[in-house]
Amino acid sequence: MTPIMITLLVIAGIVVLIAIGYMNHVVENTKLEKARAQIELNDRLRRCGEITETFPGQLMTPALKLLLTRLELNVNQRLLTLNKSSAALKSRIKELEALIGQGESIPVNNPPSPIQTEAKAKDVRFLLEALHGQVTRAAQDGFLPTNEAKHWIREIRHILVLLHIEFFNHLGQHALQQEQPGQARLAFERGVQYLRKQPEPATYSQQLQVLENQLARANSMVLSNSQPVADEVNELTEGLKVVDADAEWKKKAIYD
Repeated sequence: MTPIMITLLVIAGIVVLIAIGYMNHVVENTKLEKARAQIELNDRLRRCGEITETFPGQLMTPALKLLLTRLELNVNQRLLTLNKSSAALKSRIKELEALIGQGESIPVNNPPSPIQTEAKAKDVRFLLEALHGQVTRAAQDGFLPTNEAKHWIREIRHILVLLHIEFFNHLGQHALQQEQPGQARLAFERGVQYLRKQPEPATYSQQLQVLENQLARANSMVLSNSQPVADEVNELTEGLKVVDADAEWKKKAIYD
């Protein structure tokens, strides 16, 4: 064997080793990307399921239920491409497709869950934040058209306003039942202020009128009370501060 042939064999061996190393690297990267994709999609699926199952019934509409079902279907279909033999995924996809086929006649079984405490209001606000993230990501993935995504971002903001209205009203009514007109006045006043600062306050003119009437009633009770009412800087006041704070996600827009 000549020196040239030996050299060529050595070079060929090196090339083969490099190719094997490169292929192993590609295979490992592919496995890692698949694992990352599965983790991300399972997390999105979990969040979507949490919203669907725990969202208060008084705020859940057929249109919103249909959107959540479509989002869940999209995630399940993407998971199926990573695990094509999953019988559970195939079965769930069929169930979701059947539900979507009903359109806005889709059943909405979420029970009403009154927003009576700060903790409850925060929980629902977190669900809305999660929904905002789901819609945004679906738009980025190309699953939701831009116009539809923008529509749902507006709807999420609308639901957030309804959440505040219910919270302030419940706080005020509870305070009146407890014969605490000072706390009731505070709750109704914050509700009125919140609605007045909305970009389109006319949309909530009816709810604003109700809160203004309640505020006038509570204020009259305070003034007619012979005992002066101390300023209640307590858990109610602190709670209102927390819930009334506008979250950053509320201000975001898709494809401005």
